[in-house]
Amino acid sequence: MIRVFLLNVIHNMNTTLSRRNFVKSSIIATAAFGLRPSLLAAGASNPRISVQLYSVRDDCAKDFDVALAQIAKMGFVGVEFAGYHKYGGKAKELRKRLEELNLISAGAHIGTGSFRGEELQKTIEFHQILGSKFLIVPGDRDFTDPEKSKALAETFNKTAEVLKPLGMYCGYHNHKNEFNKDNGKTFWDLFAERTSKDVVLQQDCGWSAVAGNDPAELVRRYPGRTKITHFKPTVVKDEPGKKAIFGQDSVNWVSVLKACREVGGTEWITLEQEVYPDGKSPMECTELSLAGLKKIW
Repeated sequence: MIRVFLLNVIHNMNTTLSRRNFVKSSIIATAAFGLRPSLLAAGASNPRISVQLYSVRDDCAKDFDVALAQIAKMGFVGVEFAGYHKYGGKAKELRKRLEELNLISAGAHIGTGSFRGEELQKTIEFHQILGSKFLIVPGDRDFTDPEKSKALAETFNKTAEVLKPLGMYCGYHNHKNEFNKDNGKTFWDLFAERTSKDVVLQQDCGWSAVAGNDPAELVRRYPGRTKITHFKPTVVKDEPGKKAIFGQDSVNWVSVLKACREVGGTEWITLEQEVYPDGKSPMECTELSLAGLKKIW
Protein backbone atom coordinates (compact mmCIF):
# COMPACT_ATOMS: atom_id res chain seq x y z
CA MET A 1 0.00 0.00 0.00
CA ILE A 2 2.85 2.37 0.87
CA ARG A 3 4.58 1.46 -2.38
CA VAL A 4 1.46 2.35 -4.39
CA PHE A 5 1.19 5.67 -2.59
CA LEU A 6 4.81 6.53 -3.36
CA LEU A 7 4.40 5.59 -7.01
CA ASN A 8 1.41 7.91 -7.30
CA VAL A 9 3.44 10.72 -5.75
CA ILE A 10 6.19 10.18 -8.32
CA HIS A 11 3.75 9.92 -11.24
CA ASN A 12 2.17 13.28 -10.42
CA MET A 13 5.48 15.13 -10.26
CA ASN A 14 7.62 16.54 -13.05
CA THR A 15 9.99 14.01 -14.59
CA THR A 16 12.87 16.28 -13.66
CA LEU A 17 12.03 15.79 -9.97
CA SER A 18 15.15 16.37 -7.92
CA ARG A 19 16.46 13.73 -5.54
CA ARG A 20 15.90 16.13 -2.63
CA ASN A 21 12.23 16.57 -3.48
CA PHE A 22 11.79 12.83 -3.97
CA VAL A 23 13.19 12.12 -0.52
CA LYS A 24 10.97 14.85 0.93
CA SER A 25 7.91 13.32 -0.76
CA SER A 26 8.87 9.86 0.51
CA ILE A 27 9.06 11.16 4.07
CA ILE A 28 5.63 12.76 3.73
CA ALA A 29 4.17 9.51 2.40
CA THR A 30 5.80 7.52 5.17
CA ALA A 31 4.47 9.86 7.83
CA ALA A 32 0.99 9.49 6.40
CA PHE A 33 1.14 5.81 7.33
CA GLY A 34 2.57 6.37 10.80
CA LEU A 35 6.04 4.97 10.03
CA ARG A 36 9.40 6.48 10.86
CA PRO A 37 11.45 7.66 7.81
CA SER A 38 14.39 5.66 9.17
CA LEU A 39 12.43 2.47 8.58
CA LEU A 40 12.88 2.95 4.83
CA ALA A 41 16.52 2.04 5.35
CA ALA A 42 17.65 -1.47 4.49
CA GLY A 43 17.49 -3.86 7.43
CA ALA A 44 15.21 -1.68 9.54
CA SER A 45 11.95 -3.02 10.90
CA ASN A 46 8.77 -1.80 12.53
CA PRO A 47 7.84 -4.46 15.11
CA ARG A 48 4.45 -5.04 16.69
CA ILE A 49 3.67 -5.79 20.33
CA SER A 50 2.56 -9.20 21.54
CA VAL A 51 2.38 -10.85 24.96
CA GLN A 52 3.68 -14.24 26.06
CA LEU A 53 0.59 -15.83 27.59
CA TYR A 54 2.73 -17.51 30.23
CA SER A 55 2.55 -14.07 31.86
CA VAL A 56 -1.08 -14.72 32.78
CA ARG A 57 -0.97 -18.52 32.86
CA ASP A 58 -3.29 -18.93 35.85
CA ASP A 59 -5.94 -16.77 34.19
CA CYS A 60 -5.56 -18.80 30.98
CA ALA A 61 -5.98 -22.06 32.87
CA LYS A 62 -9.08 -20.76 34.63
CA ASP A 63 -10.90 -19.44 31.54
CA PHE A 64 -8.86 -19.12 28.37
CA ASP A 65 -11.53 -17.21 26.44
CA VAL A 66 -11.89 -14.61 29.17
CA ALA A 67 -8.12 -14.26 29.51
CA LEU A 68 -7.72 -13.68 25.77
CA ALA A 69 -10.47 -11.07 25.85
CA GLN A 70 -8.71 -9.22 28.68
CA ILE A 71 -5.42 -9.28 26.77
CA ALA A 72 -7.14 -7.91 23.66
CA LYS A 73 -8.77 -5.15 25.66
CA MET A 74 -5.37 -4.03 26.98
CA GLY A 75 -4.30 -3.26 23.42
CA PHE A 76 -1.93 -6.07 22.47
CA VAL A 77 -1.74 -6.80 18.75
CA GLY A 78 -0.65 -10.42 19.13
CA VAL A 79 -0.17 -13.30 21.53
CA GLU A 80 2.56 -15.89 21.85
CA PHE A 81 1.17 -19.18 23.08
CA ALA A 82 2.46 -21.34 25.92
CA GLY A 83 -0.14 -24.08 25.64
CA TYR A 84 -3.63 -24.10 24.14
CA HIS A 85 -5.87 -25.17 27.05
CA LYS A 86 -9.40 -25.90 25.79
CA TYR A 87 -8.23 -25.43 22.20
CA GLY A 88 -5.67 -28.24 22.18
CA GLY A 89 -5.86 -29.81 18.72
CA LYS A 90 -8.50 -27.25 17.67
CA ALA A 91 -6.54 -24.77 15.57
CA LYS A 92 -9.53 -23.62 13.50
CA GLU A 93 -11.61 -22.85 16.57
CA LEU A 94 -8.75 -20.98 18.22
CA ARG A 95 -8.04 -19.01 15.04
CA LYS A 96 -11.70 -18.01 14.94
CA ARG A 97 -11.53 -16.84 18.57
CA LEU A 98 -8.43 -14.75 17.85
CA GLU A 99 -10.12 -13.14 14.85
CA GLU A 100 -13.16 -12.27 16.97
CA LEU A 101 -10.82 -10.42 19.34
CA ASN A 102 -8.67 -8.87 16.57
CA LEU A 103 -5.63 -10.73 17.86
CA ILE A 104 -2.82 -12.35 15.83
CA SER A 105 -0.82 -15.41 16.75
CA ALA A 106 2.71 -14.03 16.93
CA GLY A 107 4.11 -17.47 17.63
CA ALA A 108 4.25 -20.31 20.09
CA HIS A 109 6.52 -21.94 22.63
CA ILE A 110 6.76 -25.67 21.95
CA GLY A 111 9.12 -28.52 22.78
CA THR A 112 11.98 -29.69 20.58
CA GLY A 113 10.14 -32.98 20.16
CA SER A 114 7.63 -31.12 17.99
CA PHE A 115 10.36 -30.85 15.34
CA ARG A 116 11.23 -34.54 15.23
CA GLY A 117 9.86 -37.32 13.04
CA GLU A 118 6.15 -37.35 12.26
CA GLU A 119 5.51 -34.69 14.88
CA LEU A 120 6.97 -31.99 12.64
CA GLN A 121 4.21 -32.29 10.04
CA LYS A 122 1.54 -32.22 12.75
CA THR A 123 3.20 -29.15 14.24
CA ILE A 124 3.28 -27.42 10.86
CA GLU A 125 -0.35 -28.17 10.04
CA PHE A 126 -1.64 -26.94 13.40
CA HIS A 127 0.35 -23.70 13.37
CA GLN A 128 -0.33 -22.93 9.72
CA ILE A 129 -4.04 -22.94 10.48
CA LEU A 130 -3.47 -20.84 13.59
CA GLY A 131 -1.24 -18.42 11.68
CA SER A 132 1.76 -18.87 13.98
CA LYS A 133 4.88 -17.88 12.07
CA PHE A 134 7.46 -18.39 14.83
CA LEU A 135 7.84 -21.75 16.57
CA ILE A 136 10.18 -21.29 19.53
CA VAL A 137 11.65 -23.80 21.96
CA PRO A 138 11.71 -22.22 25.44
CA GLY A 139 14.48 -24.45 26.74
CA ASP A 140 16.28 -27.76 26.16
CA ARG A 141 18.85 -29.43 28.42
CA ASP A 142 20.93 -30.41 25.39
CA PHE A 143 21.56 -26.73 24.65
CA THR A 144 24.19 -26.52 27.40
CA ASP A 145 25.54 -30.04 27.02
CA PRO A 146 29.00 -29.95 25.37
CA GLU A 147 28.38 -33.32 23.69
CA LYS A 148 24.74 -32.94 22.63
CA SER A 149 24.58 -29.25 21.73
CA LYS A 150 25.90 -29.79 18.19
CA ALA A 151 23.20 -32.33 17.38
CA LEU A 152 20.56 -30.01 18.81
CA ALA A 153 21.75 -27.18 16.57
CA GLU A 154 21.51 -29.48 13.56
CA THR A 155 17.91 -30.33 14.50
CA PHE A 156 17.10 -26.64 14.29
CA ASN A 157 18.92 -26.27 10.97
CA LYS A 158 16.97 -29.12 9.40
CA THR A 159 13.69 -27.81 10.79
CA ALA A 160 14.43 -24.32 9.48
CA GLU A 161 14.97 -25.75 5.98
CA VAL A 162 11.54 -27.36 6.05
CA LEU A 163 9.81 -24.29 7.47
CA LYS A 164 11.41 -21.63 5.28
CA PRO A 165 9.40 -22.33 2.07
CA LEU A 166 6.25 -22.10 4.22
CA GLY A 167 7.15 -18.66 5.56
CA MET A 168 7.68 -20.08 9.04
CA TYR A 169 10.64 -20.12 11.44
CA CYS A 170 11.95 -22.14 14.34
CA GLY A 171 14.06 -20.68 17.11
CA TYR A 172 15.32 -20.92 20.68
CA HIS A 173 14.56 -18.87 23.79
CA ASN A 174 17.24 -18.40 26.43
CA HIS A 175 17.31 -18.38 30.19
CA LYS A 176 20.45 -17.67 32.23
CA ASN A 177 22.36 -20.93 31.75
CA GLU A 178 22.67 -20.46 27.99
CA PHE A 179 25.39 -17.93 28.77
CA ASN A 180 27.57 -20.47 30.57
CA LYS A 181 30.76 -21.16 28.66
CA ASP A 182 32.28 -24.14 26.87
CA ASN A 183 35.97 -23.68 26.02
CA GLY A 184 35.71 -19.90 26.32
CA LYS A 185 32.50 -19.38 24.31
CA THR A 186 28.99 -19.12 25.63
CA PHE A 187 26.55 -21.80 24.56
CA TRP A 188 24.41 -18.99 23.12
CA ASP A 189 27.23 -17.92 20.80
CA LEU A 190 28.00 -21.53 19.89
CA PHE A 191 24.37 -22.16 18.96
CA ALA A 192 24.33 -19.00 16.85
CA GLU A 193 27.49 -20.09 15.03
CA ARG A 194 26.24 -23.63 14.46
CA THR A 195 22.85 -22.64 13.10
CA SER A 196 21.82 -20.89 9.92
CA LYS A 197 20.54 -17.33 9.83
CA ASP A 198 17.06 -18.78 9.36
CA VAL A 199 17.07 -20.03 12.96
CA VAL A 200 15.67 -17.33 15.26
CA LEU A 201 17.55 -16.29 18.37
CA GLN A 202 14.67 -15.31 20.64
CA GLN A 203 16.57 -13.40 23.25
CA ASP A 204 14.83 -13.07 26.59
CA CYS A 205 16.38 -9.72 27.40
CA GLY A 206 15.56 -9.99 31.09
CA TRP A 207 17.43 -13.26 31.50
CA SER A 208 20.36 -12.13 29.36
CA ALA A 209 20.71 -9.02 31.54
CA VAL A 210 20.68 -11.17 34.68
CA ALA A 211 23.48 -13.23 33.11
CA GLY A 212 25.57 -10.06 32.84
CA ASN A 213 25.03 -9.25 29.17
CA ASP A 214 23.97 -6.11 27.34
CA PRO A 215 20.79 -7.22 25.50
CA ALA A 216 21.16 -4.53 22.85
CA GLU A 217 24.69 -5.68 22.05
CA LEU A 218 23.48 -9.26 21.64
CA VAL A 219 20.86 -8.11 19.13
CA ARG A 220 23.52 -6.24 17.16
CA ARG A 221 25.94 -9.18 17.32
CA TYR A 222 23.55 -11.29 15.24
CA PRO A 223 21.79 -8.99 12.73
CA GLY A 224 18.45 -10.15 11.44
CA ARG A 225 18.10 -13.02 13.90
CA THR A 226 15.96 -11.35 16.56
CA LYS A 227 12.75 -11.70 14.58
CA ILE A 228 10.75 -12.20 17.77
CA THR A 229 12.11 -11.34 21.19
CA HIS A 230 11.08 -11.17 24.84
CA PHE A 231 10.98 -7.88 26.70
CA LYS A 232 10.72 -9.05 30.29
CA PRO A 233 10.92 -6.38 33.03
CA THR A 234 13.70 -7.52 35.33
CA VAL A 235 15.48 -6.21 38.41
CA VAL A 236 19.16 -7.16 38.27
CA LYS A 237 21.00 -7.90 41.52
CA ASP A 238 18.20 -6.50 43.68
CA GLU A 239 18.94 -3.00 42.42
CA PRO A 240 17.51 -0.51 44.95
CA GLY A 241 14.43 1.44 43.90
CA LYS A 242 13.64 -0.85 41.00
CA LYS A 243 10.68 -3.14 40.40
CA ALA A 244 9.73 -5.65 37.72
CA ILE A 245 7.39 -3.34 35.83
CA PHE A 246 8.47 -2.20 32.39
CA GLY A 247 10.30 1.13 32.61
CA GLN A 248 10.77 0.79 36.37
CA ASP A 249 13.26 -2.09 36.14
CA SER A 250 16.99 -2.44 35.46
CA VAL A 251 17.13 -3.00 31.69
CA ASN A 252 17.96 -0.17 29.28
CA TRP A 253 14.96 -0.85 27.05
CA VAL A 254 15.44 2.22 24.86
CA SER A 255 18.75 0.85 23.57
CA VAL A 256 17.32 -2.64 23.09
CA LEU A 257 14.31 -1.36 21.15
CA LYS A 258 16.62 0.77 19.00
CA ALA A 259 18.78 -2.27 18.19
CA CYS A 260 15.71 -4.36 17.36
CA ARG A 261 14.44 -1.70 14.98
CA GLU A 262 17.77 -0.99 13.33
CA VAL A 263 19.39 -4.42 12.90
CA GLY A 264 17.33 -7.12 14.59
CA GLY A 265 14.88 -7.70 11.78
CA THR A 266 12.39 -7.77 14.63
CA GLU A 267 8.75 -8.39 13.74
CA TRP A 268 7.42 -8.91 17.27
CA ILE A 269 8.35 -7.42 20.62
CA THR A 270 6.85 -9.92 23.05
CA LEU A 271 6.20 -8.66 26.56
CA GLU A 272 6.62 -11.29 29.26
CA GLN A 273 5.67 -10.62 32.87
CA GLU A 274 7.02 -13.20 35.30
CA VAL A 275 7.15 -11.20 38.54
CA TYR A 276 4.14 -9.45 40.06
CA PRO A 277 5.20 -6.67 42.45
CA ASP A 278 3.17 -4.74 45.03
CA GLY A 279 0.68 -7.56 45.45
CA LYS A 280 -0.88 -6.86 42.06
CA SER A 281 -2.35 -9.59 39.89
CA PRO A 282 -0.62 -10.92 36.77
CA MET A 283 -3.19 -9.14 34.58
CA GLU A 284 -2.64 -5.84 36.41
CA CYS A 285 1.15 -6.08 36.18
CA THR A 286 1.01 -7.06 32.50
CA GLU A 287 -1.17 -4.03 31.75
CA LEU A 288 1.18 -1.73 33.70
CA SER A 289 4.18 -3.06 31.77
CA LEU A 290 2.40 -2.62 28.45
CA ALA A 291 1.77 1.02 29.38
CA GLY A 292 5.48 1.39 30.22
CA LEU A 293 6.49 -0.15 26.89
CA LYS A 294 4.20 2.18 24.96
CA LYS A 295 5.87 5.19 26.61
CA ILE A 296 9.11 4.44 24.77
CA TRP A 297 7.49 3.14 21.61
